[in-house]
Amino acid sequence: MTKVMQKELKKTIAPFEKSNLKNSTTQILNTIIPFFLLWYLAYESLALSYLMTLPIIGLAAGFLVRIFIIFHDCCHQSFFKNKKANEMVGTFTGILTLFPYHQWRHCHNIHHATSSNLNKRGTGDIWVMTVQEYSEASFWQRMIYRLYRNPLVMFGLGPFYLFLISNRFNRKDARIKERINTYFTTFSAVILYSFMSWLIGWQAFLLVQGPILFISGALGIWLFYVQHHFEDSYFESEENWDFVKAAVEGSSFYKLPKILQWLTGNIGYHHVHHLSPRVPNYYLEEVHDQNIPLNSVPTVTIRSSLNAIRYRLWDEGSKQFVSFREIKRRTVKQKFSHKIVD
Repeated sequence: MTKVMQKELKKTIAPFEKSNLKNSTTQILNTIIPFFLLWYLAYESLALSYLMTLPIIGLAAGFLVRIFIIFHDCCHQSFFKNKKANEMVGTFTGILTLFPYHQWRHCHNIHHATSSNLNKRGTGDIWVMTVQEYSEASFWQRMIYRLYRNPLVMFGLGPFYLFLISNRFNRKDARIKERINTYFTTFSAVILYSFMSWLIGWQAFLLVQGPILFISGALGIWLFYVQHHFEDSYFESEENWDFVKAAVEGSSFYKLPKILQWLTGNIGYHHVHHLSPRVPNYYLEEVHDQNIPLNSVPTVTIRSSLNAIRYRLWDEGSKQFVSFREIKRRTVKQKFSHKIVD
């Protein structure tokens, strides 16, 4: 994409970098109210059969993902024009999703500023090693990385790590406002969970809230993973890194069925979001459709996204993700070649 095209693209996106109070209010109403209703319905269904409860829990988890998208937009100051309104709604939805507003906003802004930059990995992103780094790593570093990238760990233990550990502690250089917000979010969640456990019993509360958090957490990690791990992804070193390319080529268009697109707040249009975080989620599809250059971005479907499980290491030579099996195959081939030469 040329500089002229980039400038023209920014110009066409600019009108959408404004929130609409009606749209934002409607989204709050059609997201948070149904979530609470589904939660109550799941609780009531416990008296009949847990098999009946599970589908309701699954749907409630989808709405919690949608609540997170509202939280996410508030962190980007794109959900409301007013900064205070974004902070208030962001803090409230952060309590529901167990994500501290100021802490996550800081880390996520760094992610946007450094996404796909090989020299600035480590904050707000998924751990990615290059083939060279992996080959030079110690045995234990390799083992830890392989464990981290194991689907059972990433999507099975990942949600527990997110909700119980990573979001509960402040970074060392966090400002006082950020620290207070983190403590407030955790304290509010403890009070809310304690009250609900007292009101309906801790067993019933855990049977409903536990799976909702686990499913929504696993879905959230999957969405984030897929939208930066795909066949034609983009990673470059600092000297060659380009913000627009990182957004358009390093973030996928995850084409989902309409109901899933709605539940995930259009976040599948991740390339648009990375290109301009100030565009509210309810305008992302429109921006994509109205800009021809964006129609040719890497498109991922549910079927093709399943291949992302195999993408473990970034190969700087071929500019693509490779699997551990591929690295092993290369190693065996090299050893065999050396034996023939000898």
